[in-house]
Amino acid sequence: MKVPAVMMKYCPRCNAHTEHTVTLYKAGKRRSLAQGERRFAAKNKGYGSKRAAEQKRFAKVTKKQVLKLKCKKCGHILHTEGIRLKRIEIEG
Repeated sequence: MKVPAVMMKYCPRCNAHTEHTVTLYKAGKRRSLAQGERRFAAKNKGYGSKRAAEQKRFAKVTKKQVLKLKCKKCGHILHTEGIRLKRIEIEG
């Protein structure tokens, strides 16, 4: 799917339709000292194997792609709802 690099969207901070720059959302680096990460490591700790069996086949072929929209006027960032796509192309 082709997506324009700049699109007109509603900005809740400006309370108007303004131009937004489009980038692909990427998850940040996981913090090893975060509570959930520590809990997961503690549950996973043991002799060799994992606590749950690894999935043999994937149920899904695609991942949900989320667009990050940044308002050119005020810099407010919006995220779109994820769409399942094999390939996304930001052009412009």
